[in-house]
Amino acid sequence: MNPDIKTWLYDILQSINEIDSYYVDRPRIFADYQNDIMIKRAIERNIEIIGEAVNRILKEDKDFQINNARQIIGTRNRIIHGYDRVSDDMIWSIVINHLPKLKIEVEQLLGE
Repeated sequence: MNPDIKTWLYDILQSINEIDSYYVDRPRIFADYQNDIMIKRAIERNIEIIGEAVNRILKEDKDFQINNARQIIGTRNRIIHGYDRVSDDMIWSIVINHLPKLKIEVEQLLGE
């Protein structure tokens, strides 16, 4: 595997793990997320990093397979450029439904 792509995959994994770390000592409750501006911004930042890493991977190898790659990049762009159109529901859905699947996929790609 291209060393740059491997680095970006590790960046994705690190960002997912960081988001997971916010909930080690507390349950994942949507209302708590909505009321914690620091956690919200930290999660959004990590999703931006994930989107940028996927974007770099596809620029390096347009045929590289990551599920939902275009949606991941689109979400990154929306957070950065359309910050006023980012809903708590959307981000929470990503955290609960999509990041666990992406984590498994990246770990498999890295052979972990």
